Amino acid sequence: MGKTITEKIFAAHHVDTPYKDIHVIRLDAVFCHEITTPVAINNLVNRNKDRVFDPEKIKAVIDHVTPAKDSKTAMQGKILREWARRHKIKDFFDIGRNGICHAIFPEKGYVRPGYTVIMGDSHTCTLGAFGAFAAGVGTTDLEVGILKGVCAFRYPNTVKVIISGELQDGVYAKDVILSIIGRLGVDGATNRVIEFTGPVVDNMSMEARMTLCNMAVEAGGTSGICYPDMTTVEYLWKFIKDEYTTKEEALEKFSRLASDADATYDQIIEHDISSLEPLITFGYKPDQVKPVREMEAIKVDQVYIGSCTNGRIEDLRAAAEVLKGENISRLIRGIVSPATSEIYRQAMEEGILKTFIDAGFCVTNPTCGACLGMSNGVLAEGEVCASTTNRNFSGRMGKGGMVHLVSPATAAATAIAGHVINSKLFKGL
Repeated sequence: MGKTITEKIFAAHHVDTPYKDIHVIRLDAVFCHEITTPVAINNLVNRNKDRVFDPEKIKAVIDHVTPAKDSKTAMQGKILREWARRHKIKDFFDIGRNGICHAIFPEKGYVRPGYTVIMGDSHTCTLGAFGAFAAGVGTTDLEVGILKGVCAFRYPNTVKVIISGELQDGVYAKDVILSIIGRLGVDGATNRVIEFTGPVVDNMSMEARMTLCNMAVEAGGTSGICYPDMTTVEYLWKFIKDEYTTKEEALEKFSRLASDADATYDQIIEHDISSLEPLITFGYKPDQVKPVREMEAIKVDQVYIGSCTNGRIEDLRAAAEVLKGENISRLIRGIVSPATSEIYRQAMEEGILKTFIDAGFCVTNPTCGACLGMSNGVLAEGEVCASTTNRNFSGRMGKGGMVHLVSPATAAATAIAGHVINSKLFKGL
């Protein structure tokens, strides 16, 4: 019987099956940031197990609150910093050289097709865009990963989503994944992997695929995953060019990971996006989705463009295209946070940051702060934000605040209009 891409990865990394449905797999990488990892570090220290399985396979970054906003967050950074130095973890990205974890680690070439990756962060599933199995884990699993280089998972049953059709003008990967979550529901893929495939995915950039996989967890998925192809090879080539004679050789190897034609799935969903229009969330769950046109009377107080979902250069370009020559409403606070220092530099060189600043946006350093209501864009009670982030839970961006999830283009248009609007309709307001 054939295997899915995830089953192939599990088979190649299998270490043990201690229980009927529990599989221990070897890890290719353990990623760490300053919010969840210090707890694991302290637990290991307290148990006299302050060791790492392989400093070359551990990557760390300070990204959630950067720079620190108070003594507590400063201490979290200090614990991670000192741990990285203590164990000679050379791939540690401190303030000024950092970026959001799920953007900077693939940007540095640390994720490859067929890899297994864990991190104490639910949106680690982003990295499945490269044909890797990547999952967020709790503190105990993170400790074991750091110490032993293994992690235990239930067997990876899969939901296959075949995305067909052609994206209309003004519709982006963010709209596609919102439509899928709206169809699956917030628990529609619980304890399963979502495999994204079909002609639309084939034509997507790596940035767009990362947006798809990033929000797999919002449908309850353990991970999202795409098949590696030439787009993947091109993205990774500068990191892998010494390992392969040609790009075609790399493609041939990576292509073996693709799911077999006779692989078994829990569910197969045909998802035609030909008539899809820009979407927006309402309420406090990511599956509560409507067309933007149905919410165009909604006033907003803040527009936020950034995060591990939509803070990459492709996202900033899309928003800047809408903002060019425009001014945002005086009733709006506009905030943009490029996802990494490299993306910040690139956006500066391309004139994108000037476009944002000229329009009236505040440009901040790379950080996750606003997304989880910790810094750089927290809402006051009763305020509303149109955001390119990934969660609209109650209080997510600040106690009593409301978050509407949108694409970067919709966010930019909304900033100009002062209320929710389709990016293709705002001109002339």
